[in-house]
Amino acid sequence: MMTKHFFGDTAVLLGRSLTHVTRSVDTIITTAITPIAMMLLFVYVLGGAINTGTGTYVNYLLPGILLITIASGIAYTAFRLFLDMKSGIFERFQSMPIARSSVLWAHVLTSLVANLISLVVVVGVALLMGFRSGAGVLAWLAVAGILILFTLALTWLAVIPGLTANSVDGASGFSYPLIFLPFISSAFVPTDTMPGPVRAFAENQPVTAIVNTIRDLFTQQSVGTDIWIALGWCLGILVVAYVFAMVVYRRKIS
Repeated sequence: MMTKHFFGDTAVLLGRSLTHVTRSVDTIITTAITPIAMMLLFVYVLGGAINTGTGTYVNYLLPGILLITIASGIAYTAFRLFLDMKSGIFERFQSMPIARSSVLWAHVLTSLVANLISLVVVVGVALLMGFRSGAGVLAWLAVAGILILFTLALTWLAVIPGLTANSVDGASGFSYPLIFLPFISSAFVPTDTMPGPVRAFAENQPVTAIVNTIRDLFTQQSVGTDIWIALGWCLGILVVAYVFAMVVYRRKIS
């Protein structure tokens, strides 16, 4: 009965959140503009000076751009959550007979839907720029699965500042380091071109493993151990962020 209650409440609140998103489509467009602008800049301005030792640069670049798209998108999750906290809507929800965690899950699932739309837009632009992949259906499904897991992990991370921030800038500003992280990874250039300490960091942070896995899936290469490292990072961040977010949420509504 509790499970049905939770799923029903989450569905209703998800519908509310998605309605807000559809009324401000500019947020999705804005989320996609930054990574698209980066892709255009790197491919058409800087790409000719970057030697990746592979095929077209847009093929090499796209996995990192997809992660930047997600990092940009989750800032809006923190923003929307912050506005709900300040508007007092959480207190109203608590006075209703609804599952408490459904409020957060509605925001998280809204983030997932909005980010998936942005990712589709970015991939569409990449195709226009010459991106091509011989990957089969299973490889594309694997890429989608990794991106969904990464989105959920970062979204639960975004819930924490959304609940605790004292200002709009504080709620959404936490995403800036996440957007910057792909620049110190294999997203734009091979890590073996980097100086020692930078290379050590780049090769042992989550973005590199995720980018390498997605790139190998697109090019039909063996993913090796990168896929397990990528999944380990995504699941680890997801579990830790979820636990901390729920602890903060319970304190806020208690």
